Amino acid sequence: MSQSQSNFARLSSMIGRFEAIGIVAALLLLCVFLTLSVDTFATSYNMTVVIRQASFVGIIALGQTLVLLIGGIDLSVGAGAGLSAIFGALLLTSLGVHPYLVIPLTCLFGFALGTINGALVAYARLNPFIVTLASWEIFAGATLVITQGNPIRPLGPVFGWFGKGDIFGVPVPVLIFILLAIVLAFVLNRTRFGRNIYAIGGNRPAAVLVGIPVKRIEMLVFGLSGMLAALAGILYASRLDSGQPSVGEGWLMPAITASIIGGVSLRGGQGTISGTVAGALLMAVLGNGIVLLNISGYWQRVIVGVVVLVAILIDLLRRKR
Repeated sequence: MSQSQSNFARLSSMIGRFEAIGIVAALLLLCVFLTLSVDTFATSYNMTVVIRQASFVGIIALGQTLVLLIGGIDLSVGAGAGLSAIFGALLLTSLGVHPYLVIPLTCLFGFALGTINGALVAYARLNPFIVTLASWEIFAGATLVITQGNPIRPLGPVFGWFGKGDIFGVPVPVLIFILLAIVLAFVLNRTRFGRNIYAIGGNRPAAVLVGIPVKRIEMLVFGLSGMLAALAGILYASRLDSGQPSVGEGWLMPAITASIIGGVSLRGGQGTISGTVAGALLMAVLGNGIVLLNISGYWQRVIVGVVVLVAILIDLLRRKR
């Protein structure tokens, strides 16, 4: 083995061994830097803003994590969140559905959207990248057709509590995000369904041979991804007190990046929910820091793109171990 190959092997082993510590350390270092650089970063108000924003992207990232674990990808989550937000807003304003029923019905709608993607991937054996890229365009186009580019408002103070309210000082979306993370962590680590997800991502042909219902699980996972995207979208609409056609724009890349930085492999079969939560927090702090440091919004997309490339490089090094 050459010296360069030996160094590469040591680097990849180090990244794999200290991955969890590394993301927490990066998050702490970023927080320390922003605290020293901006007086308003460490205020209770700004911390609430950060964790609330992390919850919206984080909920989508949880669904994306499930899809990545089976070796797939879902590019439609941002547009699905937007279309679901409009669906929920119409239920509330046009059909007079009770505010407490809007969120579960919207989640069912998102689950249906995701299940369609999953059926095309699992049973028609279409490439998930192509399928979800197409559905991204369909969902985004449908949102514009329905709204003609106009917001649907107002949604009312009762419904607004889900996006703007808090329980004992903790924002409701954050509590929902934490609860979902705990449930999904339990499912992945303690249930047969979770073990099957890892098995499918690790070796799909072998999973088929041992009798795992691969197609059904793949379809269900895409359905869950769509459901979580819909939940994030309707919660954000609640916060805005309107169904905006732009809901979900810009959520796809941070969600994927949060998962990959958190340790989820692009090839499937490897990753944790706790890593995704840490990744979502890191992306939220990064986005907040860009705003507080008065960095141009044009540069924000460049920075996120660089972070995505770094995340992919980390995944490559992880798989080289």
